Amino acid sequence: MEKTTWKPHEEHGKLTTADKNDLPDSAFAFPKQRKEPMTDASHVRNALARFDQVKDVSDADRDLAFANIQKAAKHYDVEVNEKSWKELGK
Repeated sequence: MEKTTWKPHEEHGKLTTADKNDLPDSAFAFPKQRKEPMTDASHVRNALARFDQVKDVSDADRDLAFANIQKAAKHYDVEVNEKSWKELGK
């Protein structure tokens, strides 16, 4: 598995802007941009579904984000069939 920055940070349900602002960078798929928080299984599935919609990120950012999603998915028992972010949305 590639290098990851994601660490579990439990928050269930809808996250308000204030909730998101309080989260550590390590709770996000894209930590530098603080995009796609992954605080429960639902948010991990959402990060996968919205992955291609994230703008202004490099391929290296996407590599890290996908590795973070895989790590969070394993933690929250979410199935990810894709082996690379390049397979998403096909």
